[in-house]
Amino acid sequence: MYWTLELASYLEDAPWPATKDELIDFSVRSGAPLEVVENLHELEDDGQPYESIEEIWPDYPTKDDFFFNEDEY
Repeated sequence: MYWTLELASYLEDAPWPATKDELIDFSVRSGAPLEVVENLHELEDDGQPYESIEEIWPDYPTKDDFFFNEDEY
């Protein structure tokens, strides 16, 4: 399983929190690339919903990772 920023971006609008099956269904319905669906199939399924993309890909960049001051724009 591998994630890139482009692949993970397909899950930004997912209905969080969501189970593995809900994420797979969302990905298929939204037309995400096959790699996204394959990555989701490889996730562990303990029946608990994932709260955000960070639980799937801990290295997912957040707003804090960007070095710009929003007040300046």
